[in-house]
Amino acid sequence: MPADVPDRLDKAQSFYGRAIAKFGLLSFLSLGVSLAGGTAFAQTTGEGASPTTGASGGISAPASNAASDPVIGARQGRVSAVQDPGPYFSAPMGADHFFGDWGGIQPWLLDHGIHLLASINEEFFGNFTGGKQRAYSDAGQVGLELDVDWERLAGLRNFWTHMLVVNGHGQNVSRNFGDSIAGVQEIYGARGNVVAHLVSMYGERSFLHNRVDLSVGVMPVGSFFMASPLFCDFINVAICGNPAPNKYTPGNRDWPSANIGAVLRVMPTNESYIMAGIFAVSPHAFNGGISGWALAQDGLGKLSTPIELGWTPSFGKSKLIGHYKLGYSYDNSQYPNLYEDKYGNSYLRSGLAARKEAGMNSMWLLADQMLIRNGEGQSNGLVALAGAMYDDGKTVAMRDHEWAGIIETGKPWGRPLDTVGAMYQHFDMSHSVTLQQESAQELGLPFPSNQWGQVWGVQSHENTYELFYSAHVGRAMALEPDFQYIQRPGASTVFHDAAVLGVQFTVVL
Repeated sequence: MPADVPDRLDKAQSFYGRAIAKFGLLSFLSLGVSLAGGTAFAQTTGEGASPTTGASGGISAPASNAASDPVIGARQGRVSAVQDPGPYFSAPMGADHFFGDWGGIQPWLLDHGIHLLASINEEFFGNFTGGKQRAYSDAGQVGLELDVDWERLAGLRNFWTHMLVVNGHGQNVSRNFGDSIAGVQEIYGARGNVVAHLVSMYGERSFLHNRVDLSVGVMPVGSFFMASPLFCDFINVAICGNPAPNKYTPGNRDWPSANIGAVLRVMPTNESYIMAGIFAVSPHAFNGGISGWALAQDGLGKLSTPIELGWTPSFGKSKLIGHYKLGYSYDNSQYPNLYEDKYGNSYLRSGLAARKEAGMNSMWLLADQMLIRNGEGQSNGLVALAGAMYDDGKTVAMRDHEWAGIIETGKPWGRPLDTVGAMYQHFDMSHSVTLQQESAQELGLPFPSNQWGQVWGVQSHENTYELFYSAHVGRAMALEPDFQYIQRPGASTVFHDAAVLGVQFTVVL
């Protein structure tokens, strides 16, 4: 069983599926297989799959469980004495759709290796106390996705292609009440005011009995690295579908932005992998332009090179699954120091240009562990998760981010398709950006904006708390009430703590 594939059979849904559904995402032509250490698609069975769990951005996936896919399971029968973890491709939501089998179209498509999916996501949130002002906002997304197994379609063994296109609307209410650090809605921004925003487009090929997997094309870095299929059970964008701060840096974009590049994953054992990538770094505010389709952007000469080690053990008779990841990324671009000029003084005070820093480093540690099993599958039970991410504070306004949470499926109270969870997140802004803002304040200048947008006061740290209950309300449909409490909105003391209520609706058509 490949390392990173959460398979929630008796929830009739996949973690990755909801990333796609949650993100509203789903795009057009999503072909593919995915790389193993990142998020994962998992096959689903049964009537009424609920898109109530998610992963990183809704793109690639590490291998599927052969037990959950009769087509894949049959293929494994021809493998030789070499242990085969199974192919990395698996459809995000199986055959579960709100409109059933589409009048017989879906079974025919699946039989030919074509996994077509459409999804709608709407999120309505508002703060009822605290912040700059009382505000509310709706944000949503629609899209199409198509995963193609070219062995089934044309006899090309172990080859898949992947493409995603989305359309989004609305804005994150957090910006209205003064917080740009941890947006309470994950559906907003970076999609551009276009009908179809390109999220990903790449091919994938596996080798050596699926022990080696190569993906090449246009891919969100965060959908492969620093990813967990548990993150998009939560709605706060600082954790769903990939944790801050890395996804806000040019060399490690996450969904719905992407970088041109390649990812290679090797599985020495069924419970371990090493994954490395190389990606072109775009110096523009939008990778691929505002629509994502401008692939031939100028200035793509610099590279980011992430690497990740993963271990996915299972413990005891109940096979309590865990996922443990350690990673590092280096971007060889030059970036301006947030505070210093070439002499080490405040560039705002001296009037000189900010000093250029060679390279940008980032590191991360992710872990989740099932504590109690409620049924079959790698995620059906009580699961604890935690992690930390660090970025170079001289050039990135957020230095580090830590989080801890817990998730439980609803089988113990007779609602096996439901999910409940809680999470705490802590964000430290960098010392350099604090010095920059203090300098601006002393000089009577406006605070410079940074990767997180507008700044309202001198920033230091912020905490968020989130509690949700995702209820399966119909076939492939979920309704998720969500409460979030934000301490120090905008990572400063300018505004009072904000309490936010919202609801998310997702459906796979």
